[in-house]
Amino acid sequence: MSTPPAPSAPPAPADPLATAGAIATALWPDRPTSIEPLGGGITNHNFKVAVQGEPIPVVVRIGGRDTELLGVDREAEAAATRMAASVGVGPEVVAFVDGSLVTRFIQGVPIPPETMREPATIARVAAALGAIHAAPPVPGRFDAHRIVRDYRATAAARGVPIPDGADLAMEVAERIRAARGPQPEAFCHNDLLNANFLDDGHAVRIVDWEYAGMGDRFFDLANLSVNHGFGIEHDEALLAATFGEVRARDLASLRLMRFMSDFREAMWGVVQQGISQLDFDFVAYAAEHFERLRSAAADPRFEGWLRATAT
Repeated sequence: MSTPPAPSAPPAPADPLATAGAIATALWPDRPTSIEPLGGGITNHNFKVAVQGEPIPVVVRIGGRDTELLGVDREAEAAATRMAASVGVGPEVVAFVDGSLVTRFIQGVPIPPETMREPATIARVAAALGAIHAAPPVPGRFDAHRIVRDYRATAAARGVPIPDGADLAMEVAERIRAARGPQPEAFCHNDLLNANFLDDGHAVRIVDWEYAGMGDRFFDLANLSVNHGFGIEHDEALLAATFGEVRARDLASLRLMRFMSDFREAMWGVVQQGISQLDFDFVAYAAEHFERLRSAAADPRFEGWLRATAT
């Protein structure tokens, strides 16, 4: 298959579909293309593009408006996607054109949440994440504790009411940060929603690297866990597959960082109330995650997990 050079696209029309068409024309000026929207994105528009003469379609990803306020750096996303592709997890990058990413379409099938909780799938996912976490450094950094503070400041600057639970959540987050102390950094995905996983028949593949960067691998593990309804037994299976054993401190870190995953998601929803033009109920989205983090902090084992990470 041929990989075209990455020219500058013509001035992009405001319509995302037209923008995708303009990018496809810039990359393959002499070949017919057909374009179809792909669902699932909240902050982006994704289009599957079939190019005459190319055996595998591509995906053109058009970033949403003001996503830099969510901490998204499109050049860092492109670098992270290239790194993820180099270790066999992310999609191949074809081009990066004026902030829009063009990747090879992964021929795979979704992995239902209930399948993600099966021991064999947990082991396969752990292998994919292990390859990412062991990869060389990439540009960009992801610190959940800093991000929730930044999101709060951005929301306030945009006149978005800060939910009542945010202050208490910030206090709990600070207790988690103080208990765990500084953590080694690894290349992390940081947005392990179910829609971002595909099974290509050989390995688990992961897409959507816009929040990727150097960060805490336990955030990645916790993000995976909370987004797929893992119980303690699933977390133990994940840790065993990741580290070869289940250490009390690791289990405690994973359970605590589930709180941080929901806190990040809740504050992300708060910021979106001030910047998004989508017809989506971000108030309810944030409220759902605040309720989940409140339940996590109320778990009678929570204080024990704080103590376990400090030993």
